[in-house]
Amino acid sequence: MSLQPAPVTFEHLRDGLGIGAAEPRLSWSLPDGHAAQDAYELELDRAGVLHRTGRIPGADQVLVGWPGQPLTSRERVSVRVRVWTGDGTEPSPWSEAGTVEAGLLDADDWTAVPVGAAWEQDPDTDRRPARVRKDFTLASPVAHARLYVTAHGLYEAEINGRRVGDDALSPGWTVYRERLRYYTYDVTAHLVQGPNTIGAWLGDGWYRGRIGFDGGYRDLYGSDQSLIAQLEVRHTDGTTTVIATDPTWHAAESPIVFAGLYEGETFDARLQDPSWSTPHRAEESQTWTPVATATRDPRTLIAPAGAPVRATQEIHPVSVSTTSDGRHLLDFGQNLVGRLRITVDGPVGTTVTLRHAEILQDGELATRPLREAVSIDTYTLDDTGRQTWEPRFTLHGFRYAEITGWPGELTDGAVVARVHHTDMRRTGWFECSDPMINRLHDNVVWSMRGNFVDIPTDCPQRDERLGWTGDIQVFAPTASFLYDCAGMLDSWLTDVAVEQLPDGTVPWYVPVIPGGPQWTPIKPGAAWGDVSTLTPWVLYQRFGDLELLRRHFPMGRAWVDLMERLAGDSRLWDTGHQLGDWLDPITPPDDPAGARTDRYLVATAYFAWSARHVEWSARELGDTEAAERYGRLSDEVAEAFRARYVLPDGRMTSDTPTAYSVALAFGLLADERGRQLAGDRLAELVLEDDARIATGFVGTPLICDALTGTGHVDVAYRLLTQTECPSWLYPITQGATTIWERWDSLRPDGTLNPGGMTSFNHYALGAVADWMHRVVAGLEPASPGYRTIGFRPRPGGGITWAKARHETPYGTAAISWEQTAAGLAVHVTVPSGCQGLVELPGHAPLAVGPGEHRLGTGDLDRTAA
Repeated sequence: MSLQPAPVTFEHLRDGLGIGAAEPRLSWSLPDGHAAQDAYELELDRAGVLHRTGRIPGADQVLVGWPGQPLTSRERVSVRVRVWTGDGTEPSPWSEAGTVEAGLLDADDWTAVPVGAAWEQDPDTDRRPARVRKDFTLASPVAHARLYVTAHGLYEAEINGRRVGDDALSPGWTVYRERLRYYTYDVTAHLVQGPNTIGAWLGDGWYRGRIGFDGGYRDLYGSDQSLIAQLEVRHTDGTTTVIATDPTWHAAESPIVFAGLYEGETFDARLQDPSWSTPHRAEESQTWTPVATATRDPRTLIAPAGAPVRATQEIHPVSVSTTSDGRHLLDFGQNLVGRLRITVDGPVGTTVTLRHAEILQDGELATRPLREAVSIDTYTLDDTGRQTWEPRFTLHGFRYAEITGWPGELTDGAVVARVHHTDMRRTGWFECSDPMINRLHDNVVWSMRGNFVDIPTDCPQRDERLGWTGDIQVFAPTASFLYDCAGMLDSWLTDVAVEQLPDGTVPWYVPVIPGGPQWTPIKPGAAWGDVSTLTPWVLYQRFGDLELLRRHFPMGRAWVDLMERLAGDSRLWDTGHQLGDWLDPITPPDDPAGARTDRYLVATAYFAWSARHVEWSARELGDTEAAERYGRLSDEVAEAFRARYVLPDGRMTSDTPTAYSVALAFGLLADERGRQLAGDRLAELVLEDDARIATGFVGTPLICDALTGTGHVDVAYRLLTQTECPSWLYPITQGATTIWERWDSLRPDGTLNPGGMTSFNHYALGAVADWMHRVVAGLEPASPGYRTIGFRPRPGGGITWAKARHETPYGTAAISWEQTAAGLAVHVTVPSGCQGLVELPGHAPLAVGPGEHRLGTGDLDRTAA
């Protein structure tokens, strides 16, 4: 057992290199077995100059304020911590050092300008990407070197023939006009004294590639495809060399003939010079021409707040079949997001074509759901023999792939699927005695992985892939249990605030692109706009980051102020365009908003709920005046909601599961009697339909909690375990390995849903996993950041055991339970520095401290007796 605290980490980053905060907050976890921290001391090593804070009383250990002078650009500091706990008067040993290094914190640090191809390109065509490079000489040995790099478009950098980094689709997608992310790489080992070459592959990406609906739009952020790079080399003699993108760089056409996020990538290896990013003689460089330069305000360049996209897993096909005309059909056994890597040998000029789809129909790829995202990659072989290739600047959502033109036998390992997503740290796990529910949970995880690709998207495969605000609003509690997504979502919420209209309207999706008459111009819509109030609160509760809540508070407040103006004195938001309970299973394929629940009931409910969240947020931030104002507003909206939508007998004007679910989950009913009437009626409606799902995007995340909170947990389990369509388990009976967009994306007769929106990888309806974590397993935060942890399992549904584990900011929290002859046996783990509250069915809550605890209802019964 370690006696040291864990190494210090910085902000919400796994790696402190290139951080964008001059005063990064620090976190650490206590040595195992220690109940609480009484005090701590930090040591900062700044280039050999030590600074110690001395003993600081207090229990803070997560996101603790920077204890010294702010970092300056490029400054590297090692930080150690030691702690005093209640176990003794002596401090612990010092932790291992964590190292943080600032990126380029000031606009004046940048000398690089965007550089790209100078030749004319028709903006209405599939433009061929370029590569750019520069040869240079280092006169003395290298001590250390950093590459700061971004692009208008996408990039992959190389130095002296070696790839820099392992990230993909960088710099990702932000609101580029305001915020363009750059990455920092340690490239010390790439450089040598003497001749060197730096270069980069370029791709269109989201910046100027075709994205969006109905054929998409090009050049949404600019028409140039450019690299912005600054290589800074510190020599052993103390001197510095800076190689920045400028007019002295050169460009040439790439062997990537075309690359689009939706379309796929076409690569001709015959056009490849494998030594292109190594030092060249002048006569070898005739095809390289001077670059064109563009402009970029360096004040818009930002360091990352979270991890980049990476390949995180490789999957081999589970079956390969060959058609009569020589095509190979591969099933990877899992709907995933990524790319194929092929290893192939054949005659020069052979072209291998890779097509992708999520599902088969009649033994062939079903590509209709992809709409105009054709998802085809092609590779033309050169004469070098065995060669391995993977696309660089595209991404596909697929389970199946069709390969045409493969020369010879398709051997084991020749084609591998590489899974890509934002490389967040996994933090949450769940398992129970029911294999179908375990598969459901696995499907939720896979859908999150496939849709957390730099931004939280709705779907990863068709011509859309947008950051829909409503989807992540309902899914954020699940997401923040499964993965440490705080940094990624904090960054994306910053873009939501950038895109928020002056009147407070929150867009349907962020970043905003043209969306046709339904989505453009932007209109305020309940459940979607409420991402501005609800999601920051969820992240605060799950990660304990008060500053994140503070940063996004103005956005949420402006949204609620807008709803107040739209509702007026009536306090009812009963006008305007609303999506309501989107994709209620009764909606026809061509009208996903045609739900059975009054859309204005939904809008007014969210108005009250968001106002309540602004009240809570203001109170946490110490703004008592704002808290009181928005608390009164929420009360007024709730009263108006009851007067309009709740009938004297307790029924609602929309006698639907979603109506009762929002009223209960959002606390809109006047008293316990009203709550019980609503809960009883909700249970009746569910059972009348034999526990089939009758809710859409709004009602689905709420219904199990609404039932549980009114004494109908058995009915919630009936919903969870139903296998007939529509239900959570119906897709699993059809072989689903991800969450579907529609309950019947694949119909019981085996046909595809005919609607234009038929995705087989959408995480929104998987928001039920949060209920599974909190109720089935019984693990939930009882105070921000899991400083206090609730252990409250509520067994049912024939499940005989369940377990969950979560890596909290303080360490591992876990619960496992099983039904035994003596009752419910429970094992809980409380991390050091935290407290647990264990509440078993029929018993009062029991406070427990850090460590392992085994409890049972039988033991508690005997103790009570």
